[in-house]
Amino acid sequence: MTHPTGIRRPVVRALDLYCCQGGAGMGYNHAGMDVTGADITAQPRYPLSFHQADALDFVAKFGSGFDFIHASPPCQHDSDCQRLQGNSHPDLIGPTREALNATGRPWVMENVRGAVAKLRSPVMLCGTMFGLRTYRHRYFETGGGFTLTPPAHPAHVAPQAKLGRPVPPGHFGQYVGNFSGVDQAREVMGVPWMNRDGIRECIPPAYSEWIDRAFLASLTTPAEAAA
Repeated sequence: MTHPTGIRRPVVRALDLYCCQGGAGMGYNHAGMDVTGADITAQPRYPLSFHQADALDFVAKFGSGFDFIHASPPCQHDSDCQRLQGNSHPDLIGPTREALNATGRPWVMENVRGAVAKLRSPVMLCGTMFGLRTYRHRYFETGGGFTLTPPAHPAHVAPQAKLGRPVPPGHFGQYVGNFSGVDQAREVMGVPWMNRDGIRECIPPAYSEWIDRAFLASLTTPAEAAA
């Protein structure tokens, strides 16, 4: 007669750097991680434990105390929209990578298409991979011994609404900039607590929930998998 093994993993503590309003953090939370966010700007809409602090300073001081780290350095430096407006922003991808590696912990760093040339072997995630009505391609570099294999990428069949315009029936929305339809974007992206500012910068929680499950699977030993 066999009996349940009773194997229970301890709660994984995750650090959500440059957390903004918590799209990534909530995805990790949904999959069971204990998440702490850090951002240099006050984030009253962040739905989890939060520290207002410079992300690089915070990870240098406390990063090694977490089991997993997610970082979304500001994308404005590599955003097509910001370049068109002639705005300048700091490039934090290199310093963030260095800080993450110094922790010795597994990590993932996310950014936009414009940053792909600076990311190392990034994995692209798209809303269609998770049944979302938006494409929102985002790119994820991994490190600290953690790797990702992306799910299949469905063909882009639905047309996209024009930037800033209401989303016609049968179209996918582009929820960036001063977009129209905050309530619709909340529903599509799965972020009901966010305002427009948070939505236009966030990744949908479905992305980080999938990453979380991939990370937890990587911790499974052969004996546990066979149990």
